[in-house]
Amino acid sequence: MDFFGLYLTAITKFNESCLSLHDIQNKSHNNTKTRNTTILNSQNIMGFLTNEKLLIVGAGGMIGSNMAQTAMMLGLTPNICLYDIYEPGVHGVAEEMYHCAFPNANITWTVDPEVAFKDAKYIISSGGAPRKEGMTREDLLKGNCKIAAEFGDLIEKYCPDVKHVVVIFNPADVTALTALIHSGLKPNQLTSLAALDSTRLQEALAAECGVQQCKVTNAYTYGGHGEAMAVFASEALVDGKPLSEFNISEERWAEIKHSTIQGGSNIIKLRGRSSFQSPAYQAVKMIEAAMGGEKFTWPAGCYVNCDKCGFKNVMMAMPTVIDAHGVHYCEPKGTAEEMAALQASYEHLCKMREEIISLGIIPAVADWKSENPNL
Repeated sequence: MDFFGLYLTAITKFNESCLSLHDIQNKSHNNTKTRNTTILNSQNIMGFLTNEKLLIVGAGGMIGSNMAQTAMMLGLTPNICLYDIYEPGVHGVAEEMYHCAFPNANITWTVDPEVAFKDAKYIISSGGAPRKEGMTREDLLKGNCKIAAEFGDLIEKYCPDVKHVVVIFNPADVTALTALIHSGLKPNQLTSLAALDSTRLQEALAAECGVQQCKVTNAYTYGGHGEAMAVFASEALVDGKPLSEFNISEERWAEIKHSTIQGGSNIIKLRGRSSFQSPAYQAVKMIEAAMGGEKFTWPAGCYVNCDKCGFKNVMMAMPTVIDAHGVHYCEPKGTAEEMAALQASYEHLCKMREEIISLGIIPAVADWKSENPNL
């Protein structure tokens, strides 16, 4: 059975929802705690950005569990629902969260997608297969895009009024595109995680120049979140000075670009598993911005259909801002070499898009409006 088959089997098998902050009871048949799913909205809970429901998909994993804790520590909302198809994992994460004793928290958990998605206003999903050593993000294409299609269908069915969705499972550009097409959402309502490539570039330049990481600005990656990403540093500043003043050799610059592109692979080699702390934090900061908190200004993956840019019908990282109105992007500015790299990255994304079309996961571009009238 393929990965998607296993995913559907698990959803069917684990259909017992389990949630609440009140009235804990033990069920004799499985000794599972059940928790009330009522959203705390009858009172004004101070210290939170909103009282609206945040759903974390894939909450039983390392990224999901870190997202849950980060969201509570940042005070996004008291109403967080943890969803996963693996009951022991998500149950265990929920118990850990209860043991944190966050004031006014209404943390719930479930393995039932209807319970999870119903009334959700914000969603972050890490619910795909993780990358393992020796794999590229693109190696995950088929299985994770099938999961993304199911994810989008669940949004359309149970929470069409959701305000913003962040997709972070790889290959994020095409899983997010798949979810957008299937969900029926407007393009500004769904984004994918792309910031880590830019923060890795920032880290590498800071180490090279001997400054704090925050002193490096205007250094970003655009295009795909994968091997073909485009690195933009021609306008980078290091402690207010142009990067060009640091006389980095062509050979050394090539090494920095390579380490940026392979940053995720390096984490796998060092820790024996894919990144989880950094994607969890950045994804929660993205949803925080969509809730009306601090604007998110690192590049985000967004739906681009721009005649001026020459990029059509793809999800790709661009210069973006996420705020309470969704994601907004503008055209990148760079040298001829940087723009050529971005064009190559776009063409790579188009090839991956055509591959998932050929697999029947999404329809042909000409038919997208029949699936999602907002495209």
